Amino acid sequence: MTAGWRRLDPRTLRVTLVTMLGVAVVAGVPTTVGLLGTGLPLLVIVPVGAVLLVLGGVGIDWLRWRHTRYRVTDSRVEVRHDFVVHTVKSIPRERVRSVDIDAGPVHRLFGVVKVRIGTGQQDKAGEVITFDPLDRALAERLRGDLLRRTTTEPATAVPGELARLDWAWLRYAPLSVSTPILGAAAFGAVMQVAEWFGVQADVVRAVGGFFASLSVVELVAVLVVIGLVVGVVGSLGLFVEMWWNYRLTRESGALVMRRGLVTTRSLTLEERRVRGLEFVEPLGARLAGAARLDAVATGLRVKDEKGHSVPRSLAPAMPKAKAQALAASILGESPPPTEAAGLTAHPVAARRRRLVWAVSGALAPVAVLALLGVLLTDVLLVIAGVVAVIAVPLAVALGADAYRNLGHGLRGEYLVARSGAVRRRTVALRRGGVIGWRVVSSPFQRRVGLLNLVAVTSANSGAYEIPDVDAAGLAFADDAVPGVLGQFLDYGPGEAAATDK
Repeated sequence: MTAGWRRLDPRTLRVTLVTMLGVAVVAGVPTTVGLLGTGLPLLVIVPVGAVLLVLGGVGIDWLRWRHTRYRVTDSRVEVRHDFVVHTVKSIPRERVRSVDIDAGPVHRLFGVVKVRIGTGQQDKAGEVITFDPLDRALAERLRGDLLRRTTTEPATAVPGELARLDWAWLRYAPLSVSTPILGAAAFGAVMQVAEWFGVQADVVRAVGGFFASLSVVELVAVLVVIGLVVGVVGSLGLFVEMWWNYRLTRESGALVMRRGLVTTRSLTLEERRVRGLEFVEPLGARLAGAARLDAVATGLRVKDEKGHSVPRSLAPAMPKAKAQALAASILGESPPPTEAAGLTAHPVAARRRRLVWAVSGALAPVAVLALLGVLLTDVLLVIAGVVAVIAVPLAVALGADAYRNLGHGLRGEYLVARSGAVRRRTVALRRGGVIGWRVVSSPFQRRVGLLNLVAVTSANSGAYEIPDVDAAGLAFADDAVPGVLGQFLDYGPGEAAATDK
């Protein structure tokens, strides 16, 4: 890789041109419809506005391309902007922990990609350098060159494919929480488009007329069914888009995941930076016997440049046995530490807390409906009763399940903690990756002799909690990471609980 300053790929102007043309069309159609009947010369206003929008976008991107340079030397990765405000971002090569390659549909059309080079400092924007765009072949060579210099492949790691997409996993896609959300979003999209064209009232009247023979309860049931059907179709499409051509491989001491249909994505993690795995079981997938794996690693960004969460999944939801086998391959441990059998149960007081919180959460909307029923109409009192009959037993079941899922223990080099009901999570965290403990106890916890242990690590969000353990949890923390918490174990329970280490 040359050490001289270089420009980004000039095809960025084509990417911006096509993108802005799409924006102009999407914005122009509702604008034209909204201005109909106003007497304004639409044949002049809309095309002129579209041209200005496209030229402005391309012009700004040309200035960015014209005044941006980057270089990769034997010691540093740098990018420089020399327009108006002169800025330079620079990171040492030895601190490079990830090189991710993404390409949306327009990028793919012109054979270019977006490259993000990170150091593992998720809380500092300057620790991520983005090259947008680069030629795809050049980006692949850059990734190999950077990671080859910063990785040392473990002697026991065998390069090759660890997992690839099995289309049988598609059956788990509708079991996600995204299914009802996509269904509700579809109704909202229809109403928004109808509003753009000024026919929202007509749509409402048409729907009302079509279902005029149904009672209110029947109408709600029909709409729920339609929403779920639309949500299922949407979740299947989303799975195909996200996980098309999914492959997880081990290459030169790094885990490389590739996936995506319209937008292709590539995630690279140095194995020596992997601190463990999360075995994640959302409720729907858990009932179907499925789970997914999320990475726990330094250098893995939690937020992108815009503050959006960055997915950490190394695989989609798959049968639990396959997920455990994949975890064993990634960590080189058999059986994998993510198997939660034999974990230490938590005190009975932890069950009471979960039941109280679950039932309180279920009764809160019931209380609001009942109050409104007293003030407004008896119909709301009936609805409050129905909600209570359904929600309270469900809350009790979820609270009891949340308690059964609590557990912690040690598996060789790994600290294992499990919690959650709607989203059960078993995290296997390498003990050497724990750099400290936080011990927290609220007034309500102190009354029943409970506390939360929080393992502090440099990976992912930086902390993993073991909730509602008793005083024996302090000894467990000291056994897991000797020498960190032991100096506080001679204090009384109240003082130890207040310690932040």
